[in-house]
Amino acid sequence: MINSLIELVGVNQELLIYLAIDITIAIVLLGTMRFLLGLTSQVNSTEELAQKDNFAFGVSVAGSILALGIVLTGAITGENAPSYMMEVVGMLAYGVYGLILIKVGRVIQDKVALQHLNKTELIKEKNLTIGIVDAAGAIATAIIIRAVLLWVNGLDISTFIAITSGFVVAQAVLVLVTRIRENRYAKNNQEDCLQEALSEGQLALAIRYSGQVISTALAVTAASHFIVYSPDTLVVNLLGWLIFGIIMTLLVSILTTIAKRIVLWGINLVEEVDQQHNIGVASIEMATSISIALILTALMA
Repeated sequence: MINSLIELVGVNQELLIYLAIDITIAIVLLGTMRFLLGLTSQVNSTEELAQKDNFAFGVSVAGSILALGIVLTGAITGENAPSYMMEVVGMLAYGVYGLILIKVGRVIQDKVALQHLNKTELIKEKNLTIGIVDAAGAIATAIIIRAVLLWVNGLDISTFIAITSGFVVAQAVLVLVTRIRENRYAKNNQEDCLQEALSEGQLALAIRYSGQVISTALAVTAASHFIVYSPDTLVVNLLGWLIFGIIMTLLVSILTTIAKRIVLWGINLVEEVDQQHNIGVASIEMATSISIALILTALMA
């Protein structure tokens, strides 16, 4: 009966074996992510989630698990793999490396982009706003890692160098965008500090910021559709990623600003989000930002 079902849906047994390999490794790595976050945060993840009901920690973990899932979609080769063993090696290698880069991305966000926030301690204190910001940063990082994984070819030292370099370039763009958003927030709010407002639990700002970093990550990935991967011209290619990423980020920002004025016509965004903490309006801003980035990257593809 099972064989008849397989023939009916047109799936061969070899594909099912690859599916079993990928799903098994993915589930193991996703489970590992939860306990790794607890270990690096120096907390008992079960206690934080089930006993203390720490929603901020839960959102942070959820963001990291989703981020790893996104990365793994870039690691899967399926029937294109030379053998079952190579699929196992590739999934494990890229999956574990993606997990490491997500963690490194967190460190960059903590120490460089949002250097005035102690996200680990604030999440322990059940600051949901910081949990959302942390999750968004992990997802943005994962979107970029996935794009680079799909961009490179093979499984050797050159591909890992390319992945690392692309990751660094993209993180630089994310930090740049964060600085621009901080300056804009200060200009609109009598030189107030965005990071301080986030630490005080202003949820609407976290939702808006999440949309901005995720849309930026999507904009940066558009470069993968125009630049051909070559180990021999890696520096030139990565420079192209940087330039193209900045151009696309600016384009997404301009188009998003126009779209927000139309979608939220007659609404003072500074007053509603920055001052009145209107999470409904902030959610629409986030959705608009991500939608524009998705549409633009789809057109570029």
